[in-house]
Amino acid sequence: MLPLRPPPPRLLLNNVSCMRNAQTVLRDINLSVNDGTALVLTGANGSGKTTLLRMLAGFSRPSAGEILWNGHDVTSPGVFQQYKLQLNWMSLKDAVKEKLTVLENVQWFELLEGKDGSRAGPAIELMGLGRLMNEKSRMLSMGQRKRLQLARLLAIDRPIWLLDEPSVALDAEGTRLLEYIIAEHRKKGGIVFVATHLPIEIEDSMSLRLPQRFPRRKTLVDLVH
Repeated sequence: MLPLRPPPPRLLLNNVSCMRNAQTVLRDINLSVNDGTALVLTGANGSGKTTLLRMLAGFSRPSAGEILWNGHDVTSPGVFQQYKLQLNWMSLKDAVKEKLTVLENVQWFELLEGKDGSRAGPAIELMGLGRLMNEKSRMLSMGQRKRLQLARLLAIDRPIWLLDEPSVALDAEGTRLLEYIIAEHRKKGGIVFVATHLPIEIEDSMSLRLPQRFPRRKTLVDLVH
């Protein structure tokens, strides 16, 4: 009897490159990602962290190479329709609807998923916004808006999280909550990609530091030292 082949990695990036305006943004990125994995992307501004997340989200295509989900190219129309249902995208643009309450903001995204909105309340409580549940979102601070974004992640509950600078504007407690929900998501087999320039404690995470696209120009600080 032939031995069973191991399943392919959940996500596989083969020699992925990206060109923008005749400039190379990313070159020959190779990654193998299984359930429960966290990958932390770091690098200087403009090194391509957000670009890589956007390609994983399907917002743009690689200029070369391929991104495979369960062994299938995510750019194939039939595959992408299924793949995008696995993704939770969180960017610096928070998409908070200021005329809605905190609760309504989270429920609105749940309803778009065809769900009944019952996960919104517990997710908001977990992110420390329970006392603001029925407040208009325009009253929130920047850190509270970020917590609202994270509550949406929890309520929508998709397996692959793509997080672009998720700790920006969070205080120390908010960052600890972020670290906690990432750990809990991974325990359930969830996958997390984090692009960040701020330290986030993620146990047993993989890391990828992207190189600078262009040589750094000297600043006044360099000239006076």
